[in-house]
Amino acid sequence: MSFSIAGKTAIVTGAANGIGLAIGRQFAEKGANVMFADIDEARLVDELGDRAEDSNVRYFAGDLREKLTIANLLSATLDAFDEVDVLVNGARQVIPSDPLDPEDDSVIALLNQNLMPALRLSQMVAKRMIKQSRSREEGASAGAIVNLSSIAARRTHPNLMAYSVSSAALDQLTRSLAVALAPHRIRVNAVAFGSVMSASLKSTLKEHREFRQDIEDHTPLSRIAAPGELADAVQFLASDAAGFMTGQILTLDGGRTLLDPVAAPAH
Repeated sequence: MSFSIAGKTAIVTGAANGIGLAIGRQFAEKGANVMFADIDEARLVDELGDRAEDSNVRYFAGDLREKLTIANLLSATLDAFDEVDVLVNGARQVIPSDPLDPEDDSVIALLNQNLMPALRLSQMVAKRMIKQSRSREEGASAGAIVNLSSIAARRTHPNLMAYSVSSAALDQLTRSLAVALAPHRIRVNAVAFGSVMSASLKSTLKEHREFRQDIEDHTPLSRIAAPGELADAVQFLASDAAGFMTGQILTLDGGRTLLDPVAAPAH
């Protein structure tokens, strides 16, 4: 079975930099039509402005915490490419939190940032996928949704409680949507990753150089993954090669969750 995504149309959120940008670029290079979506319009223009005329690349700027923005994103994608086959929910944020501070609203903030846009966009895109499937041959895949999660969902660190809670919620969202959408031939999976050189991690390592050694010491493969390695995993889940996979949380962490030190942060 081929890992090809050529000819498919994908929406990738969180696509202005780092991991989301790497996924969108790889999809486009492999022949998919890609709508890059992010709240940072200036960064989208910087990264993709010279490709605005490419037949298979478009970008959309907006705050996906707003329901109207989600509807506009889907409309813009359909206007550009007529349909949507793949959704990658890659928009995510990491902020420190204090689990003992009653004034700390970071859990609410990250559920609104990391969970709710993924849920609402998945629901809206799934409706479109179901509509499209009526004109496709019987038994053909109607679409694939891939969520970007984190091994923080299974690890405990006091300063990352909000991120851990939102990641765990996203994992359960993946399983629940997989069951609900399976009768419609729509697959829903997630990639839970450890230390990947995202834009936020790159910034953190500039300020705290000692963190790199800490990460490597707590990762059996002793390195940080490149964004392209995560893009490969997402491409697999989006392709027909994963046609019998749904509701799965694929771990990409260099073996980190095989170790036990709960005090080691999941950077």
